Formats: sequence, structure tokens, C-alpha cells
Amino acid sequence: MASPQTREMGKTLWRQTLPMAMGVMALLGFNLIDSIFIARLGTQPLAAQSFTFPVATVIIGVQVGFGIAIAALISRALGADEQARARRLGTLVLVGGSAAMLVLLLVLWLMESIIFRLLGASEDTLALIHQYWGPWLLASWVGALLYLGYSLFRAHGETRLPGRMMVLTSLLNLVLDPVLIFGVGPFDGWGLAGAAWATLISFAIGLLILARSLSKRDWLSGTGLRQEAVSSLGRFLGIALPAMASQLLPAVSALAATGIVARLGETAVAAWGLAARLETFVILVVLGLTMSLPPWLGRSFGAGRWQEIRALMNLAARVVLIWQLVIGLLLSALAGPLAGLLAGNEEVRDMLATLLHVMLPSYAFLGICMLVVSACNALGWPRRAVTVSFMRLFVCYLPCLSLGAWLGGLVGLGIGAAVGNVLAGALAWWSYRRILGDKGRDSGSMAFDPVREHLS
Repeated sequence: MASPQTREMGKTLWRQTLPMAMGVMALLGFNLIDSIFIARLGTQPLAAQSFTFPVATVIIGVQVGFGIAIAALISRALGADEQARARRLGTLVLVGGSAAMLVLLLVLWLMESIIFRLLGASEDTLALIHQYWGPWLLASWVGALLYLGYSLFRAHGETRLPGRMMVLTSLLNLVLDPVLIFGVGPFDGWGLAGAAWATLISFAIGLLILARSLSKRDWLSGTGLRQEAVSSLGRFLGIALPAMASQLLPAVSALAATGIVARLGETAVAAWGLAARLETFVILVVLGLTMSLPPWLGRSFGAGRWQEIRALMNLAARVVLIWQLVIGLLLSALAGPLAGLLAGNEEVRDMLATLLHVMLPSYAFLGICMLVVSACNALGWPRRAVTVSFMRLFVCYLPCLSLGAWLGGLVGLGIGAAVGNVLAGALAWWSYRRILGDKGRDSGSMAFDPVREHLS
């Protein structure tokens, strides 16, 4: 039976995670909703969108790296009661992150043909991607600005507004998608490109609302930025670059995985793209935890509360395992009807059902690995986070995926992905326990105080 301290910790963790989980669910709905509507255009437009998924992983990896640095540095400054420094850091990371994302997206825009030819897209698919690419990149930049703003709110312990904004922008996208893709009345719609424009408009509205809310809070400062930039740049890059690397490794892995799947045909690529989008939707509680937990860990780290850190991680790991196993087994049993809801083409639907049936239960172990990577970044172990990510993808996941596809085609592909996830989760937790060692086992560590946590 859980102790009163553990129960209080669980309640606080749930209060902070629930808004982010709901927000993540809505945010992930962008891609899933887009894919559902685009699937009605045909297999080739869906394949064209699926070819952009590895690139989206790169973009998300960079912005998440900035977000992790924001959460880590600002939460530590707040934990040490350095309010003025926290305000300077907030300004610096918002401005610097926005500029860095703009440069990255301009480079990707110039490399359009090179990227998708390397991924194996046909000439007809390249023409469809070209219609989608420009507005999609612009939407990605506005979305990155929105994410950096969310990260600043999370660093200050505010998770409700980001969660609500994610829901709002997703609902806007749901309304705009069918209008801009298929048209209404005399407007014929823009087809595949309409999905990108719907996302762009939704993100832009969300950014305006978030900026207005941020202007009412004393979280930014324009004074002393040059000195702060000089003194904090090394620490920021020491967190952000390894965090980006640990986030970009999945992008490299996604590129390699898409190449493996492309050998099975464009229909398989379309099914794989839908499975990848559903994967992120299924693990939304894990994603919510990876957003809500690091600022809490960072404040505990800044105050030297190692016993609290250990208890938090053990509690979060139990939640991830139990929740994801239950959800994974349930959805695996419903793989056929679920695939029917997501895919309009019968061949894509059958392939998707096969993948979901074998892959979904393994996401419990994928969640453990994600939790460990998130904790390592929050606790000042960014290089270890990169190591765990590298081992998951290039020692466990990709070799199993490639071997499975070679031995068993599409079924082998799904089994290989599942085995890779299980191995990665076990390896990540073993690594975390080894890194943590005896920290927090001494009785002198500070106990959890829910009132202090709520106010911090």
C-alpha cells in the first residue's frame, strides 16, 4: 500500500501532468487529423505527407532541445530563488530559439528535392510534396515559437494554459482542415496543401493568445541580457545541444526506418506513417510526464532533494508501465476497427492493422526509455541522455526493425519494432539505476512537501 507521502506526490504529479497530457493529445491530433483527412485524397497524397514525417522529427527535436534547456535552467534558477536571472534567461531563449528555428527551416526549404529523393519518393510524389512543403515549413516555424512559449510557462510550473492552448489550436485545425483541403461552396479547396495552411492559421491564432498572456506576467527582462548571454551560453549549450542530439537521434532513426519501409512499397510507407502518428497519440500520458516532470526534477535538483527525485522517478515509471500496458493491449485487440477509422484505402488499412496489433503493447517500454532520457536532461546529465537515446535507436530499435523486415516483411517489421522497444526500455531503466547510484538513499534528504511544490 502506498505511503501518504507517495499518495500526495502522485496527486501533485497528476495535477501537473493531466493538463499537459490533454494538451499533448490535442497537439498530436494535428498530425493525426491531417492524416485522416489526407487519406481521403488517396494513397499517394498520404504517402507524400508520410515522407515529411522524418523531417518533422528533426524540427521537433531542435525545438524540444531548446524547450528542455528552458525548463532546466529556469527551473533551477527558480529553485535557487534567482528570480531576476530566470527572467533574463526566459528572454534569451525565446529570442535565440526563434532565430535558430528560422535558420533551420530555411535550410530545409532549400534542400527539398535532395531530402525526398534520398528518402525514395517517386516523381509524382515529389510533385505533391512540393505543394505541401512551403506552407508546412512556415507552419512548423510558428508552431516552434508556440512550443518555446509553452516551455517558458512549464518552467514556471504553469501547465494549465499551455494545455488549454494546445486543445484550442487542435480544435481550430479540426474545423479548418476539411474546409481548406476539400473546399466549401464555391471554394474548391487546396488539397494536400490545405492541411498545412489549416495548421499554420491555427498555430498563428494560438501564438497571438499566448503572447498576450505572457505580456501580463513578469517572466521576461530586457536588462543585463548581454552579460547573462555570456555567462549562461556555455551552460545553455551544455544542456541544449546534447538534448537536441538525443531528440535528433530519433529523426535520423526515422529517416533510416522510412528507408527500410520504402523497400516494401509506398503503400507500406503510408501505413507506417499512420502508425507513427498513432504511436505518439497512444503515448500521450508519457509525453505529458516528460513535459511536467522535468521542471519539478529541476527544482528538486536545485534544492538538493535527491530522495524526492528517486521517489518521483519510481512513481512515474510505475504509472508509465501500468498505463501503457493496459492501453496497448486494449488497442491491440481493436487494431482492425482502429485501422478502419484511420485509413480509407483497404490495402493501407490491412497493413496498418497488422502493424498496430504487434507494436502497441511494446510502447510501455518505449515510455520508460523516454522517461529516463527526460530525467537525465533535467538532472544535468545530458550526455547520458544522448547515450541512452543512441542505444535505444541504433543498438536496439533499428537492428531489430531491419532484421524483422528482412525475415518477415511487414509482419516482421512490426515484430522487430516491438522487440526493439522492449530491449530499449529495459536497458534505459538499468542505465538510470546505475547512474543514480546511492543518491537519495540517505535519511537526511528533504522529504516531499506538496505545499512547497505547489507554490514553487
